Amino acid sequence: QVHLVESGGGLVQPGGSLRLSCTASGFEFRLYSMTWYRQAPGKQRNLVARITNDHSTYYIDRVKGRFTISRDNAENTVYLQMNDLKPEDTAVYFCNVVQGGVSSWGQGTQVTVSS
Repeated sequence: QVHLVESGGGLVQPGGSLRLSCTASGFEFRLYSMTWYRQAPGKQRNLVARITNDHSTYYIDRVKGRFTISRDNAENTVYLQMNDLKPEDTAVYFCNVVQGGVSSWGQGTQVTVSS
């Protein structure tokens, strides 16, 4: 059974940094792309960044140059380093994996950017 656990969220001032982690189990992590999404209050869940099994990366324009996605296959963990955080980055952040058309999610971690 796929299990994804996010951590690392919190309250940070604008311009600050956080590093989110998502630890996976129940599948062969190294073979799959991993994606970070976020969902702000009252809004839909949107893709933020993705890393493929060969470490290619994709970012939405809003976070390019500020966020970095990476993975450690030995630790079955995907990271999202977030720098120069802005109030509009406030959201619950989720990690996601899709296997054979089946999408699995973690419980999410709250990121709040506020002074």
